[in-house]
Amino acid sequence: MAALSLAGCNLSGRTPPGAPHYVVGVPYQTGGVWRYPLEDFAYDDTGLASVATRGPGRTADGEVFDQTALAAGHRTLQLPAIARITNLENGRSVVVRVNDRGPADPARVVEVTRRTAQLLAAVNPAAFRVRVQVLADESRQVAAGMPGATVPLLKVAIAPAGGVQSESLAPPPGVASGRGQTAPAARAVASSAGPAAAAVPLRMPEIINQGAPHPGMLAVDLADFGAPGSAIMMAGRFGQLGARATTSYDAPRDRAYMVRTGPFTTLPQAEAALRRALAAGAADARIVVE
Repeated sequence: MAALSLAGCNLSGRTPPGAPHYVVGVPYQTGGVWRYPLEDFAYDDTGLASVATRGPGRTADGEVFDQTALAAGHRTLQLPAIARITNLENGRSVVVRVNDRGPADPARVVEVTRRTAQLLAAVNPAAFRVRVQVLADESRQVAAGMPGATVPLLKVAIAPAGGVQSESLAPPPGVASGRGQTAPAARAVASSAGPAAAAVPLRMPEIINQGAPHPGMLAVDLADFGAPGSAIMMAGRFGQLGARATTSYDAPRDRAYMVRTGPFTTLPQAEAALRRALAAGAADARIVVE
């Protein structure tokens, strides 16, 4: 009996091999705030990122957590998802696998692995301005064949290589790729749409793209609406916080009217404003980059 009981134990202390599966999950509470996971293949948001500080183990979707991989945690997205994370402070972006829940801090929109922060050349790994964009086609592709998935796979034509422009960058000074090799250069999109071209690897390739920096000012977004009247009413409700109704032509129609406070010139100001908004009952409040 003793031998049988020991057979199921992990005496080495090592994390067992991963068993990736697709998961959305049920509502849960973290930091005193309720979170409601849902599928969102059009997710596009800004905010502050931080480096994950968790120890070894499995991620929320059953993968092995790896600080050397390009991966991230998000509070509500379907897992796994494929997303582009852009460091707005310098314009660098990488594509990551979102495979875990987090961050627990409501002032952060996403947490990334150390390797992701290195390739993004984050000056302050505890808080740097980012944009997070789910790549819908790749996310559907990676989910379609996983246990627990009910996501239909969309057939997508792949652009010919001649119509694609890309720029490759070397990693930041002093940074090498996961196994001591230089991060590979960016490649043009394949011109043939075969199965191999559509495959999304479990470990995302280290490809860095460079765009224009857009550091922006920090603000606290209390809620987003599809009608201006709802935003005006919300702004009046939180007038004591200095809330204002605003709009953006770039936002989706159902979130085109926002209620915000700020902008703020420093991170402590934005974090304090977020705490006040949450305490006042704005449960969906978050820090964004304007």
